Amino acid sequence: MSSRRHFLAGSAAAAVGLAALPQAVRPARAAAAGAEGPPNLVVILADDLGYGDLGAYGQKLISTPRIDRLAAEGLRFTDAYSAAAVCAPSRAALLTGLHTGHAAVRANPSSGGQGSLGAGDTTFAEVLRARGYRTGLFGKWGFGPEAGDQPSHPSARGFEEFYGYIDHGHAHEYYPAYLWNGNAKETVPAGTFAPDAIAARALGFIDAHAAGPAPFLLFLTPNLPHAPSEIPDASAYASRSWTQANKSHAAQISLLDAQVGAIVDRLQARGVAGRTVVLVASDNGPHEEGGVNPDLFDANGPLRGYKRNLYEGGVRVPLVAWSPGRIAPGTTSARPTPLYDLLPTLADLAGGAPAPSDIDGLSAAPVLNGAPALAPVHDHLYWYRDEQGVTSRANTQDGGRAKQVAEAIRKDRWKAVRFAPARDRTVPDAQWQFELYDLTADLGEKNDVAAANPAVVASLTALLRSSWADTYVRRPWGLAAAADASAATVTTTVSNGTGRPWPDVRVTLPLPAGWTAAPAGPAGAASLAPGEALTTTWRVTAPATAEPALLLAQATTSSGLGFTAPARYAPLPAPPTRDGYLSDLPWVSASNGWGPVEIDRSNGKQPAGDGTPIAFGGVTYAKGLGVHAPSEIVYHLGGRGNRFTALVGIDDFSTKQSSAGGTRAIVRGDGRTLATTGLLTGASGPTALDVDVRGVRLLQLVVEDANAKSSFDHTSWALARVTVL
Repeated sequence: MSSRRHFLAGSAAAAVGLAALPQAVRPARAAAAGAEGPPNLVVILADDLGYGDLGAYGQKLISTPRIDRLAAEGLRFTDAYSAAAVCAPSRAALLTGLHTGHAAVRANPSSGGQGSLGAGDTTFAEVLRARGYRTGLFGKWGFGPEAGDQPSHPSARGFEEFYGYIDHGHAHEYYPAYLWNGNAKETVPAGTFAPDAIAARALGFIDAHAAGPAPFLLFLTPNLPHAPSEIPDASAYASRSWTQANKSHAAQISLLDAQVGAIVDRLQARGVAGRTVVLVASDNGPHEEGGVNPDLFDANGPLRGYKRNLYEGGVRVPLVAWSPGRIAPGTTSARPTPLYDLLPTLADLAGGAPAPSDIDGLSAAPVLNGAPALAPVHDHLYWYRDEQGVTSRANTQDGGRAKQVAEAIRKDRWKAVRFAPARDRTVPDAQWQFELYDLTADLGEKNDVAAANPAVVASLTALLRSSWADTYVRRPWGLAAAADASAATVTTTVSNGTGRPWPDVRVTLPLPAGWTAAPAGPAGAASLAPGEALTTTWRVTAPATAEPALLLAQATTSSGLGFTAPARYAPLPAPPTRDGYLSDLPWVSASNGWGPVEIDRSNGKQPAGDGTPIAFGGVTYAKGLGVHAPSEIVYHLGGRGNRFTALVGIDDFSTKQSSAGGTRAIVRGDGRTLATTGLLTGASGPTALDVDVRGVRLLQLVVEDANAKSSFDHTSWALARVTVL
């Protein structure tokens, strides 16, 4: 059994990962999008597949019969766009419905740091789960951190099942030592070709959920055909007089095609193809890495540019939609459709799933449903590029400016690309190099007509500026829950971040046997208007011997929406029954502490047991608590304490490192200051404290930096002791 301290140490992270649990609240039935209810949804996202890499888009050398057949039997978009010219920002935008002027991840890790999503970055998986969908992601996530139980993990962003790569760099390994299975790393047998293992899991997901009763969302994101050009079998192209890299690259695309075919075959075998929508797309334009020559394959078709370019070849991508009985065979759409339209499109297909209202995407569902005239059209499309990875062809297309910040915009027939002088996008507009192309007359972006169209340049420059926000603050959406054991409360907040009212909202807090909870305010609302929130504080009572528990708050609406939110609740430990040292008591919470905290948090560099010895002025004292500034350790006295005594100061160990440390210690009881020391330094020695703590429920020991030199502020509480009444 885990100790209470270990539980508390991991509680914040573990609560995040609980989004991976099956949704506890299921709508009775989603609003029908057809006779059998909302369709299953399958989204397949290739990695670096160019606009011209498929036969349906003009490819002559690489065989892609299964995707070509889907295009012939369904809908082919001619003007679909990735949200970025490289993978991480493209995928973040696709998931959240925000373009790269607003999205949380706006660059690949090579430009500085691994981007991540936050708790407020609602994905299409979260939106569909609220409508009762089962959700699975298999393949490449594309941004970090590479760890389980954190807000940017797929399991925390709406995917009940996940198997594949979290990290951008790890996804470059076709024969990895491990893959992630949910929140845990899972070793794979040596020689495992990851795309095969990932595809097998995706087929298993269909098998598990085809019979319902809930519809499913399958998001398959193989790393094909990203570099390196590794594949077990490239024999289909063995007779070609190409380099091995080009043969293997072609085989990767054909394998991707075969995997799409296997998904369709499984849908048909399970009898659900007729009530499933399949979308196949790519995250950006074709790559030229690892010896691959995209020009050999005419991978960008009639377009200029490659992966990393904001010209059409870097961001215009294939997009094929297939759904027998819904999508008419052999249709095409010239609607400019960025992949950040995916979230609202899937929400509409699902029969009105609760899409956030603060997104940039517009629903393309009418195009898929045979009524393209009803589909809203973007005023303009926006792209941002800050990429420090350079490849030769892309750099040539950029005129040697591949490492400079760039922006692009498409409005009607006009396409503009502009380059900042370096990496500072805040420089005045006059310092940018501005290019303008008329896509109607010049799809290949060969003729810069900026000089002849100053009014268009001025208008598009203003739109480029207005499309960027340094920080894009999201509106709250869905249900959140936060536990505060020190106050014996759980607070739930259900927020309508959509554009439609939510009728008859009800929030509940299921509890373990023997626990009780009473709402301090309303736990329901007749209607929750767009932008409104319902916050409820629940007074929680747990049995005296209760172990920490996971609580799953639930919210429902009469329109068929259902939300859950996890909260880790650790009942307060029993108060002391006899005199003793604090280092022998379980703490309620601790930040930046050594000593007893260190053994559970690994906060110190040296091992230490509870009650590590502390030395002041050459005299060693037992039962110490070591902390840094700022820090706080909280203990539950339950009103049974009499006096708290301690010596507190900067100890000999820290003084030997530097004499620059300076702190101040504060003793608080239930938030009220009971005692404050003067300035503590190594030279001043410790301060003796004797504090009346009668009636105090929570004792808080706080250390603050007192001289803006916190790196030398290791402070210790020696002989920290409580006597009881």
